[in-house]
Amino acid sequence: MKLHIANKNYSSWSLRPWVLMTSLGLPFEESLHTFPMNGEPSGFDAFSPTGKVPVLVDGSHTVWDTLAIAEYLAEQHPSVWPADKAARAWARSAAAEMHSGFGALRNICGMSCGVRVALHQPLTNGLLQDLQRLQALWRDGLQRFGGPFLAGAQFTAVDAFFCPVAFRVQTYGLPLSPECMAYVQTLLTLPAMQAWYVAALKEAWIDPLHDAEVLAFGRLLQDLRAP
Repeated sequence: MKLHIANKNYSSWSLRPWVLMTSLGLPFEESLHTFPMNGEPSGFDAFSPTGKVPVLVDGSHTVWDTLAIAEYLAEQHPSVWPADKAARAWARSAAAEMHSGFGALRNICGMSCGVRVALHQPLTNGLLQDLQRLQALWRDGLQRFGGPFLAGAQFTAVDAFFCPVAFRVQTYGLPLSPECMAYVQTLLTLPAMQAWYVAALKEAWIDPLHDAEVLAFGRLLQDLRAP
């Protein structure tokens, strides 16, 4: 299988299937394409029906959208979702909620692994509401299924869908409860997350548009990316 992704520093959507497949030991070939700069065409439509990433190509099958990729993989690898029926139903619901919701969190805290940003205060009501819901959701899963992952003892697709949030918490110093911060640390210390982070810091591509979006709601404290 070949997984088409974009810049590791910026592409939260690419992270989801990459960290899922890497953590579960599913073999794949990574094909990295940089986001276009200066108004240039991306060229992503050469492999992507939507012109976006990620895209999984498995022989004659092309699968796009992170939820579709997760379900496609689950047909061949049951470990993608929890084995327990109740945990699996909860995990799918939580992943779908992340997939379609948390708009303020996405817009205000764009993913940029290699920087640290102090958000302008006070935080917007929309962001505070998203953080409140995020923590309620995480606490529900951790308490219901016993942790350390959201649906139990094993890393599954629902955790992969929240891995970009873990990087956002690190970048923006988002205020979370001790229980939720412990879950963030669990994700950040995963070998796959560490490998993604190291690669993101080494990328030579700095996209002014993405950087401007990251700093639209905050002040740059530190840039850890390679010059």
